Amino acid sequence: MPSEKLTFTGHTGAELAALLDKPSGPILATAIFAHCFTCSKDILAAKRISQRLASAGIAVLRFDFTGLGSSDGEFANTDFTSNVGDLLKAAEHMAGIGNPVSLLVGHSLGGAAVLKAAGEIASVKAVVTIGAPSDPAHVAANFGCHIDEIRKNGSAEVSLAGRGFTITKAFLDDIDSAELLPAVATMKKALLVLHSPVDMTVSIDNAADIFVAAKHPKSFITLDSADHLLSRAEDAQYAADVIATWAARYLDLPKPAAPIGAPEGIVRVDEADPKGFRQDISAGPKHHVTADEPIAYGGTDDGFSPYQLVSSGLGACTSMTIRMYARRKKWPLTHVSVDITHDKIHATDCDHCHTTTGKIDQFKRVITLEGDLDADQRKRLMEIADKCPVHRTLESEIEIVTKEAAPHGNVS
Repeated sequence: MPSEKLTFTGHTGAELAALLDKPSGPILATAIFAHCFTCSKDILAAKRISQRLASAGIAVLRFDFTGLGSSDGEFANTDFTSNVGDLLKAAEHMAGIGNPVSLLVGHSLGGAAVLKAAGEIASVKAVVTIGAPSDPAHVAANFGCHIDEIRKNGSAEVSLAGRGFTITKAFLDDIDSAELLPAVATMKKALLVLHSPVDMTVSIDNAADIFVAAKHPKSFITLDSADHLLSRAEDAQYAADVIATWAARYLDLPKPAAPIGAPEGIVRVDEADPKGFRQDISAGPKHHVTADEPIAYGGTDDGFSPYQLVSSGLGACTSMTIRMYARRKKWPLTHVSVDITHDKIHATDCDHCHTTTGKIDQFKRVITLEGDLDADQRKRLMEIADKCPVHRTLESEIEIVTKEAAPHGNVS
């Protein structure tokens, strides 16, 4: 999935650095990801969620707030209100280039910012928070013994995650006066709250406050044992999958038009982990599966192997074909299941194959037919299994045409 570097002018007039993660195909919707306090657009959670949404046809703008990451400006001059202002500027920029924002995703204090900003962005239909505080003043807990110094001297240098940041009295005053829950109650957007019950940075009580304040439609998903930053890849991936599935329901994504000669549309496979083998596979905006390789082959075993996907196509088509025939005949078939195994065998072990040397692929099917069927009906249904279109495709001559896509994403 392509990523485009861009900049836009933030709330204070500073140039903010951003990445626009775009789908390989048409953009069906646009989202903004707001990162956590003193983080950046490049943390694992931001990357994985953006990649997963892009695989569903949703372009994602993730940017560094003023004074953070690669963005210009002085962090010491920012506060919660300026973060909300940066978000509004980001949405304004995307609308200006023809991609109005319909989804906001915010992590930690970024989650509080998207809740505050959502009501001011008319195009937004849905909002997602991850480990968000219900009161921006919660972030002051990070400053510990420095709070008195900040209030007395006007500012202090505070160490956060091993880095020094200047926190001002104006910042403390701003977060103290920020009222978030009234904005949640009136934003009139679909809301998904993601939070871990063992979050040691922002307690899960905050999620309860946000959820109670919000109006329906609203949803809550626990992140189980995840830490606040979703630093484990599996936690970031889980959050990404949940957000993509949930968002598709509320964004009313159009289905891409199918090319001539391909009535089922396009199946798109996007590399999700360039260091491993995980792949995002999507068919339009609503259908998604994951492919991977077993750990023994260098993968992370997070999805179907390629041959398992081929086997699943054969098994699903077999079951559907049997069901259609039994339904038309009104036979008492109550359930069908198909077990598929794949192997490589010597061509000489195949009784009906034209190939006589080397090895060939063999798919074995074990079909279970349940119901009060007589022997003739069972025999006929097993014959019908061989009429499955995927079965015929796999046994017929196949042509695979491969072209390289042009840099802009269209097929050359």
